Amino acid sequence: MENELMRCDGFLRRDILRVGGLTALGLGLDDYLRHQRLSAAEPQMPVRAKSCILIWLDGGPSHLETFDPKPDAPAEVRGPLGTIATAIPGIRLNECLPKTAALLNRIAIIRSMTSPLGEHNFGTHYLLTGYKPTPVLEYPAYGAVVSHLHREPTVLPSNIAVPNFSVGGSRMTGGGYLPAATRPFSVGGDPTKPNFSVRDLDFYQGLDLTRLDRRRQFVAALDAFDHSGTASAAGLSDPDLERAYRLIASEDAKRAFKLSEEPSKVRQQYGAKSIGQCCLLARRLVERGVPFVTVNDRGWDTHENLQTRLKDGYAGAKVGVGLVPSLDLALSALVRDLEDRAMLDETLVVVMGEFGRTPKLNTRGGRDHWPRVFSVVMAGGGVAAGQVIGSSDAVGESPLDKPVTPADLAATIYTLLGIDPKREFQTRDGRPVRVAPYEANVLSELIA
Repeated sequence: MENELMRCDGFLRRDILRVGGLTALGLGLDDYLRHQRLSAAEPQMPVRAKSCILIWLDGGPSHLETFDPKPDAPAEVRGPLGTIATAIPGIRLNECLPKTAALLNRIAIIRSMTSPLGEHNFGTHYLLTGYKPTPVLEYPAYGAVVSHLHREPTVLPSNIAVPNFSVGGSRMTGGGYLPAATRPFSVGGDPTKPNFSVRDLDFYQGLDLTRLDRRRQFVAALDAFDHSGTASAAGLSDPDLERAYRLIASEDAKRAFKLSEEPSKVRQQYGAKSIGQCCLLARRLVERGVPFVTVNDRGWDTHENLQTRLKDGYAGAKVGVGLVPSLDLALSALVRDLEDRAMLDETLVVVMGEFGRTPKLNTRGGRDHWPRVFSVVMAGGGVAAGQVIGSSDAVGESPLDKPVTPADLAATIYTLLGIDPKREFQTRDGRPVRVAPYEANVLSELIA
């Protein structure tokens, strides 16, 4: 396995780090940090977005109850929820998205996304990589590609999932064929709780900075012994271990996760639900130089009780606190917050799930999986906002014009992030693979 080098004394380097508690950040930190020393020799495309916040609506959000309602369709199609006018004349959104509707001149909607894959794991892989899944190879998700190419040294991980990366059935590593270091660092915990903290970022019981420093010096001495055959070259050091040490020891890095530092008014604007506080945490992370953050909001697999789950949140609610109102608060607050901080132009915001929902309600008052057409929302980061790209037919069953595939979306997202979609990586066996598929087309009208 990569970087699993056995020492002459029979110990793996990773075992030594584990003794010091340094692999508690989820990945082997040797792997996690070593990949960032990439060569900058290859030319780069113009960078429109320096960072990306992906709001992943896990389970498959209903396009008909969010960004592509059909107010003139029959009742069994349009569903129980109403619609609302937006900042773009003639464009309507679900009634539970009033704050987002008011910001639609800062947002772009793709209403003609299409995929043949209506199973959670397959659909998730396709949407997060641009490649249809195959048993031969797991392709890397967006965050892993960005992390692999990230060249600016940071103490914080370059690919972070809030609160975790348990998406599409939790079978994706996120890193695919790229080094394990590129996989998302899952924050863990519940950011809505008063005692929220990042797991394993603090010292273990009985381990303080002094003891950790002694262990760091011990590993440096072992490195020196390996290189020289004697212990006399103990002045050498492992730069990756040094960075691991700085990460755990860095109070500034830990502060990035302290939502308690945010004013209560700001936290309220994002909403009390997990998606809101996760989006606020994502803003804090990109503000500190993290290039890719995935906000994973689970529960969108609404096969039944659609109104309760999407709007009300619980039976008898007088004010809706379900999935869609919570998304409305989180997305609108994030866009406004980034704009107020002069960060929106350099931060790409993407909202999507693995597919849409059936154009007709089922007998349980919900909608089933429907990949044939669905919606994706984008803002900031060089996006030409204030427009709707493509459309679905009168009942939201199929694309009516300009069908957009996940491969096209991937090529567009990478272009906005300054990554050439034609760029090639190599698998572990030396096979060249493009960042986006050969058939992918960049949506030029989406790029400002």
